[in-house]
Amino acid sequence: MSTPASTPASTVLRPQRNRDTAFFWEGTALGELRVQTCNACGALRHPPGPSCPDCLALDRGHVVVSGRGSVFSYVVHRYPPVPGKELPILIALVELEEGPRMLGELVGVAHDEVEIGMAVRVDLHRVDDDLTLPTWRRA
Repeated sequence: MSTPASTPASTVLRPQRNRDTAFFWEGTALGELRVQTCNACGALRHPPGPSCPDCLALDRGHVVVSGRGSVFSYVVHRYPPVPGKELPILIALVELEEGPRMLGELVGVAHDEVEIGMAVRVDLHRVDDDLTLPTWRRA
């Protein structure tokens, strides 16, 4: 599930890590795609946050999801420049088989080949020892 780093780590925009997102980034480093779950009502959510949007409970956990889904929406990012990236970049909103939606870069697909509903799978891209980013590929 992991690809070798091809972009210098110093040029990649780094995501914010905090107590709400730590489990997610720990999971990507281990080769897992994790989604937050509410231990009170079982709702899944992404992005993670401090409380459940369904029942407002603060009792959070996480589950490892399949990493399979479909393109719900996408955009071809042409401007402004993004440090460490060559434009254009395909950004997809992926609806996971388990339900939540996750935003990420769609790689290995030409921008004119993307279709809503296209099956995709996660590909964990190891940038360096401290960062592994989820990207998406055609399934």
